[in-house]
Amino acid sequence: MEQKIAECAKLLAEQKLRIAFVESATAGWLCSEFALTEESGQVLEGGIICYNADLKESLLGVPRELLEKYTPESQEVTDELARRLGKLIPADIFVAVTGLTTPGGSENVKKPVGTMFVTALVSDRLVSSRYEFKGSCEEIIKQTIIATAALVIGLF
Repeated sequence: MEQKIAECAKLLAEQKLRIAFVESATAGWLCSEFALTEESGQVLEGGIICYNADLKESLLGVPRELLEKYTPESQEVTDELARRLGKLIPADIFVAVTGLTTPGGSENVKKPVGTMFVTALVSDRLVSSRYEFKGSCEEIIKQTIIATAALVIGLF
């Protein structure tokens, strides 16, 4: 995991780009991984954790109707979080993550536990991915972090 994050941070530093995160299911772990890289001071702008759906609305301004229509753990809400993050944290790349790491959310047959949504916004270009990971909560989060770093690397 650390290797993929380090590779991503190095690439961002070479491009002189800053990154910010809004995390739900990963609860700040993604941002923390970037903080542990040698390039952290050059690339990491900051992050917001909005684990509870109410914070997605009150802090980030995601419309209640969007949360109710698609659920807080959806690609549509994740995309909206990425779009709105720039109003709170200035950066070049905005990354949003939501998903289901444990039972008790909006999981169903089409969206089982392990479903994760990642969106990156850079220069008005939105890149979104949906993943279905297996394993424990911790294993799902680790896989999401690696996938997120790969998604960001793929932007360049």
